[in-house]
Amino acid sequence: MKTIIHVVQHLSPGGLETMVLDMLTFSNPNHRIMVVSLEGQLLNTIKNWPRLVQYQDQVICLDKPAGISMKTVKQLMNIFERYDVDIVHSHHIGPMFYSGLAAKMSNKVQHIHTEHDAWHLNEKKDRYIQKLILFLSKPILVADANFVKKALNKIFLNYPIYTIKNGIDPYKFNIGNKKIARKALGINLPSNAIIIGNAARLEEVKGQPNLIEAMIFLDKKYHLFLAGSGSQKEYLKNLVTQYKLEDRVHFLGHIDHMPTFYQALDVFCLPSNNEGFPLSTLEAQSCGIPCVAHNVGGVSETLCPKYSQLVNSNLPIALTSAIISITALPKTGSPRDYILNNNHAKSMATAYENLYFPGVTI
Repeated sequence: MKTIIHVVQHLSPGGLETMVLDMLTFSNPNHRIMVVSLEGQLLNTIKNWPRLVQYQDQVICLDKPAGISMKTVKQLMNIFERYDVDIVHSHHIGPMFYSGLAAKMSNKVQHIHTEHDAWHLNEKKDRYIQKLILFLSKPILVADANFVKKALNKIFLNYPIYTIKNGIDPYKFNIGNKKIARKALGINLPSNAIIIGNAARLEEVKGQPNLIEAMIFLDKKYHLFLAGSGSQKEYLKNLVTQYKLEDRVHFLGHIDHMPTFYQALDVFCLPSNNEGFPLSTLEAQSCGIPCVAHNVGGVSETLCPKYSQLVNSNLPIALTSAIISITALPKTGSPRDYILNNNHAKSMATAYENLYFPGVTI
């Protein structure tokens, strides 16, 4: 039996963290897989994210204080020794720093690091930290999208970089009954309503104002469901009032069961100004829902070319045109097959295991 520990900054609902939990689900059952969260305490972490209950015996929280903490390095080293760890797999810059130092000092643990975006490397401090860890622990470096790999290649030159794209659980995100899903969300709409959905933090970077403004140019049968919360909520609500869209734009807040949300839609729209490799477009398409998304970051690598549409302009009129085009298509196919063939979490987990243990039959 091999022991693999994933290290994340914190455990709260998010794309990176969800991907790590899917790794627990789909990894080889003969391995021991655990997750270490640098921040937080276990009981509070589970309370804030109930999905963790089923994994609570595999989760460790270090409750790291603010700032640099050498105690955290020692804690990781103790975990490596206690569980006889073979692989430490870090995600993002903070976990890379602590995992890299602990792996170097332990001298027997292989370090793998996945880069989920390259924006933070615009900061001189982050570039220095990453170069330091690459020198000290020489981790196997993985990019989760082709665009991330290109950005890393420009900074780290000849350092070898693998690409393993994120996957999702298609058994959880599957095609459902639209009428039942809409009823479960508790919003009564006309039978001919066409529902556009967006699930993201309500923050400026996610571009929801453009999508709300696009509603002005769409027929009144189009409705918009916004799932999520954030600092821009009141601003967005005021925008809806300003455009007199109160009857057509619906703020749903936090959704506990995201498959139901996707299944209620006719089209999912991601108008973000910046993205890494988003999971929301994968999840929606796995539920059979076509997507319209702004061409930023790794978004283009997530869309089914036949049933979803990329827009190069994030202006409301461009989003409007794409939404009308997508919803007018005959309902004769689904983007789900594309996700099953390209972004299955099992395939992702297997690719990582082959990287952990090359040449080993698993």
